[in-house]
Amino acid sequence: MKAAQISQYGGPEVIEIREIDKPTLKDTQVLAEVKAAAINPFDWKVRAGYMKENIPLKFPVTLGADFSGVVTEVASDVKDYKPGDEVYGSAIVLGGGSGTLAEYAAANAANIAQKPAKLDHEQSAALVLVGVSAFQALDQLNLSKGQKLLIQGGAGGVGSATIQYAKHLGVYVAVTVREADKVFVRDLGADEVIDYQKEKFEEKLGGFDAVFDTVGDETYEKSFQVLKPGGKIISMRQPPNEELASKHNVTALYQTSQVNTKSLERLSELVDKDVIKPQIDKEFPLDQAAEAFKHLERGHPRGKVVVKIK
Repeated sequence: MKAAQISQYGGPEVIEIREIDKPTLKDTQVLAEVKAAAINPFDWKVRAGYMKENIPLKFPVTLGADFSGVVTEVASDVKDYKPGDEVYGSAIVLGGGSGTLAEYAAANAANIAQKPAKLDHEQSAALVLVGVSAFQALDQLNLSKGQKLLIQGGAGGVGSATIQYAKHLGVYVAVTVREADKVFVRDLGADEVIDYQKEKFEEKLGGFDAVFDTVGDETYEKSFQVLKPGGKIISMRQPPNEELASKHNVTALYQTSQVNTKSLERLSELVDKDVIKPQIDKEFPLDQAAEAFKHLERGHPRGKVVVKIK
């Protein structure tokens, strides 16, 4: 089978398309024919070596986490899936899977669920991590109807999913984006849009109940200024800054997304109710996996970058 692999850390240029054997199933795993895979910022950071001190890779390794496909084989102890089932979820190598930028992937049964019937494989793959991250972050923020949320990075995969779910909850949503993405996020339901390249959000906004940060660094630090006392800030990019939290009398949280059967089933329910719809920026064939990573890393995709496998 074909797979996008790396044998060293580095930029997109270290990605090679190789012919390798199909993955061998471990206990509690299924083998799926991958129809589509989505790439996340975490994937390129792993490839680049940002995680190598804590979670070193054993080369060669197949890239990718999020996927959608069709089960072709199940381990003897797997009872909830059978060949022919359409599933979606995660098969990242760091979680015990075999990687998803490949024609076949071995995935832990605990990290997949039945694919949403309303979506095709490309849409399903695009929704895995971002959809789960959106509702898990908002669960932690515990916002009520009429409360105010600022999303830093509203046009990205996580941001676009969070806008939709927050509006479903009746939350007032402000977002930061580039000028080119203003219409995109307004169409998703954003109430207030800040062009971060021309405007200082920390001067225009105030009295917010919560901030969801997908950007990090200086943006994260300045976000504390828009919160009212007792507010909450949650970030996917860096650990809580307790010093700033104490200074502004707010709670700082960190979002570690858990992609498991329960969370994926809940995500499917939100899809069935038209609460969250996947947003795909661009699709690439497997042979152009390196180009897909370049596109993700050099720009600000609206939604997800997807690799079509079959």
